[in-house]
Amino acid sequence: MGNSEQLDPVISQIKEMLKSMHFGSITLVVQNGKVIQLEKNEKVRLK
Repeated sequence: MGNSEQLDPVISQIKEMLKSMHFGSITLVVQNGKVIQLEKNEKVRLK
């Protein structure tokens, strides 16, 4: 499996996370050269 094929599901998941976010961050956790976890930290801005 090529590197591009390994990243396709990661990129798809990141796109889904971004659709529902307005403010915040997404962190990729990498182990042995592979993304093993995505963390979403969303902030809610109060007016």
